[in-house]
Amino acid sequence: MEVRSIVLGPDEPYELRLVGRGARGYVWTWQVTGDADVVSVAEAPAATAAPAPGAAPSPGAAPSPGAPVERTYLIRARPPGGGRARIRFAQIRPPYPDEAPYDEFVLDVEVVAVTGGA
Repeated sequence: MEVRSIVLGPDEPYELRLVGRGARGYVWTWQVTGDADVVSVAEAPAATAAPAPGAAPSPGAAPSPGAPVERTYLIRARPPGGGRARIRFAQIRPPYPDEAPYDEFVLDVEVVAVTGGA
């Protein structure tokens, strides 16, 4: 499991790309803990197949059966800031809820508060 820490200002976005096993029935889920109201998480609309090492990706190509699929998630800090949230991504197979996650990723987000000044 990888853990990454980032610091964002209010309304600042962060793009996170995770490679998954979507062609094998796995999906990434997420759970926000801590100051959950300081961030929003959304999956970007399009997913692409992860290219083989050394190969150039081909735009619009469907992934091969069993190929890794890259997912992009948009994390945005919500104003006014001033909090910390932990986002835990887990790669699971929905038909098997009792099965341990295939992979996990934790993103610790600090959202700094903007103070007004004259």
